[in-house]
Amino acid sequence: MRVLITGGGGQVGCALQAALTHHDVLAPTRTQLDVTNLKAVLDVATWSPDVIVHTAAMTNVDGCEQQPERAYLVNALGTRNVALLAQKCGATLCYVSTDYVFDGQKGAPYWEWDLPNPLNVYGASKLAGEWFVQHLLDCFYIARTAWVYGPGGRNFPRKVVELAAQRPSLGMVVTEAGHPTYAPHLAQAIARLIETGAYGLYHVVNEGCATRYELARAVLKAIGRPDYPLEPLTAYPRPAKVPPRVELHTVALRSLDIALPHWTEGVTAWAQEEGI
Repeated sequence: MRVLITGGGGQVGCALQAALTHHDVLAPTRTQLDVTNLKAVLDVATWSPDVIVHTAAMTNVDGCEQQPERAYLVNALGTRNVALLAQKCGATLCYVSTDYVFDGQKGAPYWEWDLPNPLNVYGASKLAGEWFVQHLLDCFYIARTAWVYGPGGRNFPRKVVELAAQRPSLGMVVTEAGHPTYAPHLAQAIARLIETGAYGLYHVVNEGCATRYELARAVLKAIGRPDYPLEPLTAYPRPAKVPPRVELHTVALRSLDIALPHWTEGVTAWAQEEGI
């Protein structure tokens, strides 16, 4: 199978390349393929991919809030362009979306079919991408994930490690919770999903929900600093409003006998891979 991965230089893109070694893979980086350039995207049709995994995105949540036009250009219209590529070459598209399409106000885990209500530009722009996929294509997967981090990337666990090395203590919020998802675990699940032919919308996250405080505590424990002073915060000012708690049901994915490990296993694997 010929698989095109957009955003090949990102955390998910790199992990997918490792998970799809048994396929013929083309994984251009952001500089090699700008998804906002429709002509450049459609030109990739000459490679004739069977499946496209669309990971390229503007994922800086606060940056999206500060640059909404750029966010919609990349996350919404960029996804439209990739969907048109899939349409042109008859490929199946797997679009990597986000838990931030929800507002976190439900008070219970979200089903795959719950109505989205994003609180910020990032979530709204990714939801717009979902709209284009669903309206332009018949054969697609939408894989909503959350709090992704991977080896070598700029991410929350890496930031915790760096700040802990510089400061005598840290504060982390206990009022924001989600699914920390390890990029290699996500990639392995997507690699299996795109071989099923079971098109539709899926929540693809590591099992278990954690607050930012709990995740930071787990990271510090994994790197051998369990006693580092970590203070719980109830608020942290930032440009974007974020959902307080987005816990996701993964029933659709598990119906295919695909499941990701508990999030704590991802943190342990990340620390080992980073050699910290």
